[in-house]
Amino acid sequence: MELKLKNSIAFLDLETTGLNIVTDRIVEISIIKINPNGQEEEYTKRINPTIPIPKQASDIHGIFDNDVKDMPTFKEIGKNIAKFIEGCDLAGYNSNKFDIPMLAEEFLRAEIDLDMRKRKFVDVQTIFYKMEQRTLIAAYKFFCDKDLTNAHSANADTKATYEVLKAQLDRYPDLENDIDFLSNFSSHTKNVDFAGRIIYNEKGEEEINFGKHKGKTVEQVLKTDLGYYSWVMNNDFALDTKRVFTQIKLRDFKK
Repeated sequence: MELKLKNSIAFLDLETTGLNIVTDRIVEISIIKINPNGQEEEYTKRINPTIPIPKQASDIHGIFDNDVKDMPTFKEIGKNIAKFIEGCDLAGYNSNKFDIPMLAEEFLRAEIDLDMRKRKFVDVQTIFYKMEQRTLIAAYKFFCDKDLTNAHSANADTKATYEVLKAQLDRYPDLENDIDFLSNFSSHTKNVDFAGRIIYNEKGEEEINFGKHKGKTVEQVLKTDLGYYSWVMNNDFALDTKRVFTQIKLRDFKK
């Protein structure tokens, strides 16, 4: 089943130096953009992460330091990536928890102002887990009856994810062919920041989703724990998370 689209949607996959969005970096990005008229565009690029790639990461995705030493940095090509996905909703496999937060963090590090919060996010892994509980390789075999060769290549994984989503729409009548529906269905929580450290509660208030203040509103904590904001700013939280805390603090200061 082909996707019914109001906006273009960009399927993305990242290969990185590791899984920490604060300290790790992208080494390869692949994007397949599907336009409402069905036209597909691809963008795949290796990136110099400016830090060494750990052996355990290279063993997974097959990209080593020598492979990217002459590649551009994210700061050098970030604007091209931003332009390619401009106005697009975003989709991927485990993308809500990793790829989108990592990409947002790289944009912030490169000082590229790209507001992704008005977009819809479709996480194919979440749909799969809610329906079948499997991995991408198993999902590709289950839904498409194909073996995923060259797994952990960003381009192969991105194409497989796109095919799996279309096959999921064919298999499950309860899934609506609508990006708004798929975005809501594939979200565990309604995040304020991409890392999910702050979420919206049932009242639409920003609520802390970790640590000793979990379940309390950010506004409440900033008023009662005066050192908490400084603690967040001086520890290893994502730049996006810090920006959200700052925005709330400034907003409440102006009241």
